[in-house]
Parts: sequence; structure tokens; C-alpha cells
Amino acid sequence: MSIVFPCRVGLLACVLMLVGVGCADREPTVVVGKPEPDPETAQVDAAAPFRFTDQDGATFSSDELAGKVWLGAIFFANCPGPCFRENQAIAQILREIDDPDFMVVSLTCDPANDTPEVLRRYAERFDADKARWKFLTGDLKEITRVGTQRFKLPVELGVHAEKGVVFDRGGKLRGGYSLTDPDRAKLLAELIREVLAEPVKPTDGAGG
Repeated sequence: MSIVFPCRVGLLACVLMLVGVGCADREPTVVVGKPEPDPETAQVDAAAPFRFTDQDGATFSSDELAGKVWLGAIFFANCPGPCFRENQAIAQILREIDDPDFMVVSLTCDPANDTPEVLRRYAERFDADKARWKFLTGDLKEITRVGTQRFKLPVELGVHAEKGVVFDRGGKLRGGYSLTDPDRAKLLAELIREVLAEPVKPTDGAGG
């Protein structure tokens, strides 16, 4: 069982409720097992390609992840507490794993407020290498589909888990760990290194 504390959009700050777990302005939401997908998108292939807009205002396609090992995460820029710690951990992982075959995809769960310009300024706070770390915005329904069905993380407007999930070069989900718990973040980095070290298969090219 995982506990997800929703962050409500428009708050000036998120209240940190537990170390390494979420932020909220009300009682926590308890998510048991896999999150339920939106009924309107439930029939869409979880591994279907996706297209969003990055922090530079350019279109980013999941096709660009083909042959890469990548980390997926959910956040929103208006939450300065756990979300900020989540992205600090990602920045540290990127510094430690300086490999062009490793990328990070961070999806906002507040796309109405997280415009490309907002995401660009936010990315600068972490000295994000735009070639390796994409902060993405787009249609909330599509973000929800990708988050719940592909990342296997709960996603609603202003609601997310502070967890990173790892995909191999073929686009297969290999596992995930909390980003706000230092010990779990270390395990996440170890998983990324293990997946990067795997031999490249002829079929590895389906990152999208």
C-alpha cells in the first residue's frame, strides 16, 4: 500500500506531512494497488507514444526516448516542499550518472499554470541540462493517461506521488523508488546504473 498526499494547486506552500511522502492541505488520499485510470482513456494502450511541450516550448515526442534508459516523475512547479526535494534528488542523480543514454521526463500535474516559460524558470533552479532533463506540459487528460497507465503513478490535478520510475531501452517499466527518501533515492540510482549496464538488444529502440 502506498500513501499519496495531494498537493492542491494555488496554495502558496505545501505542508510536509511525512518524511519522503507527499504534501497536502487536507487528509491524505490512500491509494491501494494500481491507480484507477480515467474511464475515458482506459482503453488507450499504456505504451502508446506521447507528445508534450517542453520547457523551451518545443514539442517533445516519446520517440526521442528510443534506445534510452529514462526516469519518469510527476510534479508541479507551484509546490515548493516535497516537489522541490523530489527534483533536487533527480538533479543529484543526473550529476552522478553523467551518461548521454540516460534521460529524465518530468510531467507537470498542473499544466494550466505550468506553461513552458514557468517550466523553463523552474528548470533553471536545478541547472537542468535541457538535453537530458525534460520538464513537460500539455493536456491534463493525456498527462493523466501517461502518468497512471505508463508510469503506474496516481495523477490528478495537483496530486502526485514523489516517486521516480525507471524504463529500459525498450520502454519497459523496470521499477521505481521514492525520490524524497535519501536511502530509496540511492536504490533508484543503483537501478538506473544496472539497467544502463545491460547489453543493448536488437529490439531496443522502442523507448516511445
